[in-house]
Amino acid sequence: MAFLKTLDSKFFHTEIPYKPMGKYIHFLTVRVTESYPLFQTDGELNKARVRAGIEDKTTISRLSMFKRKQSTPERLVGRELLRKYDLVQPDECEYNVAFGMDNPDCIIYGFAIGDSGSEKSKVVVDTAFSITSFDESHETFTLNAPYENGTMASKGEQGSKPGEVTSRINQQDHIRPQVFFPSIVTLKDPTEASFLYVFNNILRTRHYGAQTTRTGRVRNELIGVVFADGEIISNLRWTQAIYDRIPPEILQSIDPLEEGLVMEKATEAIQALMQEEFIVHTDFIGESFASLLSEVKGLTATEEGITSILQQADTEAKTYAGKHIKKKEKTKAKT
Repeated sequence: MAFLKTLDSKFFHTEIPYKPMGKYIHFLTVRVTESYPLFQTDGELNKARVRAGIEDKTTISRLSMFKRKQSTPERLVGRELLRKYDLVQPDECEYNVAFGMDNPDCIIYGFAIGDSGSEKSKVVVDTAFSITSFDESHETFTLNAPYENGTMASKGEQGSKPGEVTSRINQQDHIRPQVFFPSIVTLKDPTEASFLYVFNNILRTRHYGAQTTRTGRVRNELIGVVFADGEIISNLRWTQAIYDRIPPEILQSIDPLEEGLVMEKATEAIQALMQEEFIVHTDFIGESFASLLSEVKGLTATEEGITSILQQADTEAKTYAGKHIKKKEKTKAKT
């Protein structure tokens, strides 16, 4: 079943191959924070000490968004849709507990069930880094304890209960709104349905990081898609190339970066970097990407369109599982 008119069928396999076949799709994504998310390990925000740019050799600390902080929320969005449209039942495939092994999520994003089998993920995501430095990208909040009468008690203050002095609960670093994380999501050996499945998951995902029910709002802005016969540049190199193109006076300002400027420089940077690549690639970036994005959004915005994509992806996953995955007794996932 063909869904897209703007793309040549040569970019896709007709079925999911068992062995690597050298077809790659790279989704060029800029993740924009819209609240105060937490990308942390052991209570501290993840960060890395790296060079500011490719040309600018200054060393700075950048916020880091580890790969699982990106891929897990996206695959959970896909799993939710599969359940909504009755392609996966809640009791037959539970994430990190008991994988079904034959649905689009398991086959595209992979699974591991100890001795019972595993499937390597066809979606590759690497650590993403903030364009701006750690100091300009985060702030510290003091978390207080509220009482039923509406008052807040912090260290050294009188609480709502007479005669008692309470202490603040905690201090926590949060990432500021309008911090930008350039991120390349790679899909290996795609069919058209798996391409649309992953594309839709990226577009729909809205929350990343810890405490996703309360904060962590992030918007994904795609600026292009690259079809290639190999992997392309890293997130870090793309981020550094963007940094080099932003005027120093803007980078040194306390104000957040302007989104239009970031998207413009992100597009310029990736186009320049792709010219240096030595692989075969076809790029849909900037204006050439607009018609493809519009067509994909048109498909995924209707119930008829999204169900047809999910049903095709499910058919392909079950065909693949029937050929290549040995069915065993349902086993708890290894965690």
